This record gives sequence, structure tokens and C-alpha cells, in this order.
Amino acid sequence: MPRQPKLLRFLLPLAAVLLPTSAAAHDPEQAEWSIAIHGGAGTLQRDAMTPEREAAYTASLQVALDAGAAILRDGGTSEDAVLAVITLLEDDPLFNAGRGAVLTWDGGISHDASIMLGEDRSAGAIAGVSTIRHPILLARAVMEDGRHVFLSGEGAEEFAGDHELERAEIEYFITPHRQRALERFRAREVALEDDEHRFGTVGAVARDREGNLAAGTSTGGMTGKRWDRIGDSPIIGAGTYADNRACAVSATGSGEYFIRAVVAKSICDLMRLSGMGPEEAGDNLMAEVEELGGSGGVIVVSAQGETAFSFNTSGMYRGRADSNGVNEIGIFEEE
Repeated sequence: MPRQPKLLRFLLPLAAVLLPTSAAAHDPEQAEWSIAIHGGAGTLQRDAMTPEREAAYTASLQVALDAGAAILRDGGTSEDAVLAVITLLEDDPLFNAGRGAVLTWDGGISHDASIMLGEDRSAGAIAGVSTIRHPILLARAVMEDGRHVFLSGEGAEEFAGDHELERAEIEYFITPHRQRALERFRAREVALEDDEHRFGTVGAVARDREGNLAAGTSTGGMTGKRWDRIGDSPIIGAGTYADNRACAVSATGSGEYFIRAVVAKSICDLMRLSGMGPEEAGDNLMAEVEELGGSGGVIVVSAQGETAFSFNTSGMYRGRADSNGVNEIGIFEEE
């Protein structure tokens, strides 16, 4: 993976002066609309996954991708496409978001989510909620309300009570698979950074026919997390970011490192100020995450509709589609 010299971070202010926003050393084929999705990144080996489980993940990703692509194809907004993808994945117990979220140390549920629109950089985020069927819709409600960007815990639950959001009992979210994972986690006392407990976060980025970008991310966090830990997923600029001048990004992985590297916003800055394409900018930030000691991945869509994946793990559940006929699903690194 290419690694950008650290000197670049000191050159960004100069680039802002020398390069107008429209300047681009990278000039891909324009797409009228495009979308990319992810279902988490981690240690994913083909020989350790049964054909049935691989088929199940592939089918779930394709259904979600098709739902978002259909909205964009019919002239819908990038916001609606992102929400369609994420709400479907939040209902799917295969992924660490909504139903099927990993469990906290005490066996509870704690959802985090965020959404951002590139047109005006409006954003909404929530953390530490446990009764909302679709956490991403609560994040959208915070954004639409407009008074705040980020709500958490009891306050976020109280805010949800003022909006028509579907609730669910905690039993709805807890699956046998996640219960067994928590038991193994407790018994082995494995580190929080163990890849087995990392992947599953879901996200989507999209560009619509009007050229507007959107990004969203939703997660249950890390298996066995304590002390109301919050990762990068609900943090605007770390796990989620969208700016029509550059790109939209959703991240997944070891959130502590994504926060420290301000991954999502930094990718957009590299693209806007240096003319990098989404893959190169993503690779640079993932190299920085790895240098800090973290792992995971990102999905990126540019202002021109080019999509890219970048991850420093052996796999990432992912997919993308656009108006030029691209329709791809991948899990393992070589795909």
C-alpha cells in the first residue's frame, strides 16, 4: 500500500492556495450517480468461511446495494440511498449494527450512528442508545432538528421519544451468535483490538444525479466494550464525512485509531487540496492508521462519482454500483 510522506500534512495549507477547488490531477470518468457500501473489515479468510456463510453475506450486501442503487437510478437523493442501505443492514443479524450488534461487557446493547450531507455539511450523530430499531434514523432526526449534531445516552433516548421512530425491546437486538462471542471474549480475555471482534460496522456513501454527496455509518461498537466507550462511527470527521467539494467517506475498524487520525475528514482534505483520487487518498490515511497501530477500512465516493475501497485487513464486506454499469460485491482482499 502506498504511504504518503508525512511532509504532505504540512503542505496542505499551501495546496489550498495553489490549487483551486476545481483543480484535479485525477480526472476519472464522470458517473451520474454512484454508491458504495460496507459491512465491516477484519481478518476474513476464504478457507475459514463456509460457502453457505459467504453466500449469505454476498446476498445481504447485494440486496442492500440494489436498494440504494434503485433510489439513485430513479432520481432519488444520496441521503435516501444511504438510509435505505443502512436500515436494511441494521435489520440483518449478520452485521454489527442494529439487530445483531455486538454485546457490551455486561451483555447489553449500545448503538452508535451518524449521517452527513455534502451539500451543506449538515450532520447528525447519536451514541449509546439501546431501544431504537434503526439508529441511523435517529441520527438523521438529530440532523433534521438542527439544534445539535451529537446526542448520547439517556438524552438521545429522550430526544427519540419526541420523534416517530420505531422502538424495539433489547431481546430483538441480541442474537445467539453475539452471545457466544461475548462468552468467548470474557473467557479468553482477548484484547479489544482482536480482529475477531472488530468487523461488522455498516456504512454507505453515495452521489446522486444532482451531484450531492452523503455518508452514513452505524455500529454496535466492540464486543465487550466498557465504560460507555464510543468509537469513530458516530464522530463526524473520524468515521463519517461528506463534502460536495471533495468526497463522502464511511469508515470501519479500530475506532480509537481512526479518531486519532481524523480519517474521514482527512481523506476529503487530501482530495480537495491535492487533487488525489479517492483510492490514493484512502490508501494514505489507512497507511497512517496502520502506522499508529490500527486496522480497518474506508469506502469513498468522489464529487465526480468515482468510488473506491481501501483497507489494511485481509478482507472487507463491500459493494459498489454506478450509472456506468458497475455492480460489484467483494469480501476478501483479492477480489
